[in-house]
Amino acid sequence: MDEELLELQRQFESAQQAKSSIRLSERNVVELVQKLQQLHIIDFDLLHTVSGKEYITPEHLRLEIVSEIKKLGRVSLIDLADIVGVDLYHVEKQAQVVVANDSSLMLINGEIISDWYWNNVCEEINDRLQECSQIALAEIAAQLQVGSELLVTVLEPRLGSRIKGRLEGGQLYTPAYVARVNAMVRGAARGITVPMNLSVLWGSLQLLLQEMDAASGVAVEASFFQSMFNGLVKEGQVLGSVRAGVHWTPSVFAIAQRECVDSFFSQNSVVSYDALHKLGITQPIQFLQSRYPEGIPLITLFVHPSTVEMLDAAVEDAIERSSWIDSLSVLPASFVSQDAHKMLSLCPSIQSALKANKALILGDSYVFSTTFVKDLYERMEKDLDTISLTDVAKSGQETNGTPSEVNDTISESGSYKQTSDKGSKKKKGKSNTNTKTADYNQDNDQEPIPPKSKKNHRKGKAASSSHGSEQKSIAKKDEDTLGIFSEEELCQKINGLVPDFEDQGVDPETVVVPLANHLRPMLINAWNERKKASLTDNAQKIKRVLDNLQKKLDESSLNMQLYEKGLDLFEDNPSTSVLLHKHLLRTTAAPMVDMLLLNLDLLNKLKNGIDVQDFDNTETVSLSSGDRIALAKKFEGPLSVKANAVVEALEGKRVEAYMTTLRAFADECGLSVKKLDKKLDRSLLHSYRKDLSTQVSAETDPVTILPKVVSLLYIQFFGRALQAPGRTISVAISKLKEKLDDSAYKTLEEYHGATVTLLTLISASTGDEEDCTSDRALTKKELLERLMPALKALVSPNPNSRPSQ
Repeated sequence: MDEELLELQRQFESAQQAKSSIRLSERNVVELVQKLQQLHIIDFDLLHTVSGKEYITPEHLRLEIVSEIKKLGRVSLIDLADIVGVDLYHVEKQAQVVVANDSSLMLINGEIISDWYWNNVCEEINDRLQECSQIALAEIAAQLQVGSELLVTVLEPRLGSRIKGRLEGGQLYTPAYVARVNAMVRGAARGITVPMNLSVLWGSLQLLLQEMDAASGVAVEASFFQSMFNGLVKEGQVLGSVRAGVHWTPSVFAIAQRECVDSFFSQNSVVSYDALHKLGITQPIQFLQSRYPEGIPLITLFVHPSTVEMLDAAVEDAIERSSWIDSLSVLPASFVSQDAHKMLSLCPSIQSALKANKALILGDSYVFSTTFVKDLYERMEKDLDTISLTDVAKSGQETNGTPSEVNDTISESGSYKQTSDKGSKKKKGKSNTNTKTADYNQDNDQEPIPPKSKKNHRKGKAASSSHGSEQKSIAKKDEDTLGIFSEEELCQKINGLVPDFEDQGVDPETVVVPLANHLRPMLINAWNERKKASLTDNAQKIKRVLDNLQKKLDESSLNMQLYEKGLDLFEDNPSTSVLLHKHLLRTTAAPMVDMLLLNLDLLNKLKNGIDVQDFDNTETVSLSSGDRIALAKKFEGPLSVKANAVVEALEGKRVEAYMTTLRAFADECGLSVKKLDKKLDRSLLHSYRKDLSTQVSAETDPVTILPKVVSLLYIQFFGRALQAPGRTISVAISKLKEKLDDSAYKTLEEYHGATVTLLTLISASTGDEEDCTSDRALTKKELLERLMPALKALVSPNPNSRPSQ
């Protein structure tokens, strides 16, 4: 057999060394191989080498890959492609087949690594670990040029077998080093007697290890300490509890903590949450409820049910005695008002008393018997009898309403229909010797009595204004009582009626003020009831005032317009016209404004429930300019503005300006100023003439008769009513020269001259010359008395005389 084999080898060798007579080119060989593949003579895959001059089968490529792996145990696919001279694609493909067929190989990150390579690496690591006691995985990974995660997956199965050590937190430790650190952790944990954050403890141990190992030591991760600590706790070598993984509470501290809380709570039946926080208990309510299920948690305290029973007995006694009690005075000093309020809500006697309306809680901690509060209210209500409604008005809190608003008030208590009245009241002026001279020589303030107006109808404001008035009245309803029911005043009255508050040092803000606020609505309600009753009593008075006010306004405004027409005759004489305008404003307009202001003020008083007895005498009161301004300022808003405008117009020089402001003021008040038409003009002029004739016929004073005669002559000849002061009589007489015959005009002029002389002598009678002057004055007076019949004859009824238009 051996000889045959040797013979075959010799023949093969000779065949190889023999020279071929036919040579094929590389191209022919390639074509020949392709033809053989087409004919399926070559029925297996062939791979080209990178050079293109060689063919290689996949099986042979896999054999070469396995051969390279066996050399070092680790080879890169890129290096394999260079070694076998085959494209990287085919190398990767066949490498995957090789790895799939051999479980001891792995393909990671373009490298094929065998298990025996890792075994050798682990042996090297173990040798080094035993020398250094600890090695960082990052250092090994960098040395092997592999990832840390891959290294961990490879090393973990070999720990304890090929590597004698422990892997923790990216570090490899020897068992001796682990035992050493474990002893340090156990000792440190057993030495802790108060709650501590484990992170701080691990930091201290790290510093200690670095000092012990000097520069050769590797920093130990906190997770290594934590894992060891968790193992010690689980084994029972360290007693305590861990919260949130890092908060350690040793059992010795927890036992002392519980004993302290138990001791305090058993002695006092109450414990504060702050005290538990100081003991390190972060959730005091849960802690206490777990240990004392029967306890009651409050806002800042935890109490035993016996404390509630004690407070309940004290409160029940105070309610039965119709008294009051401060629950804080019964409870321990650690209670605050919020805790006391919650304690009161838990008392059965309070719950039943509140349902039965027998008790009242004020200021969180104070309990009042409703009988006590009712008695205090009744005593304070009696004080309302000593407070008159006038006091409220003086305090500036009364409502200043217009007549239309007062009408709204009246309509609430009953319907009211305005009626028209006929007739007017005559004014009878006073006359005496001392006033005659001043009246005639300056501005004859005495005016003939105005005639009566036949029909005076009051026109109220539109109905739409009533709604706004009601809203204004409601908005000011509470303001009416601010002056007498302020918080400060009520607190003073309560302290006066209950001196125990001050004697016991009660804080006013905690009990007196809440009690005052509780009583205030009740007192205001009682006050409003009395005020409403007073308003009902004043309703009829308000109706009468409104009727009289419109009637007087109609009379005065019509007379004013009647006299105003007479001023047109003197427009050609500016100086006299100014005097006549001022005289009319002073004698006729001023009483009209006084009447309006006084009546509006009276209406406000009646509306606020003030009892006004003498309310029919407002027309006899004459106001000064300062009084008018003060009254105008008492009104509110637009009413006050327009009232001031009317008062200012009185000081002006034109009646037209006054009438304009008067109409605006009356309209704001809800009143109307009647316009003088032709029919009313004739009627009033006739009545005025009739009254003047009667006065002239009955007149005995030779001085005061002259202005009346002149006024009658103006009605007779000009058809105008004239109000002329003494200093303008001469101008008025001069205008009558063309209307009278010579004898009549001479009589009138002579009488006027004698009157002026008489008044001059009377005013000049002083000292030694008094007797002589008096004699001459007496002579002039006798002359006037002789001329008086002739003067009266000038205005005697003459059926043939008619006023010129």
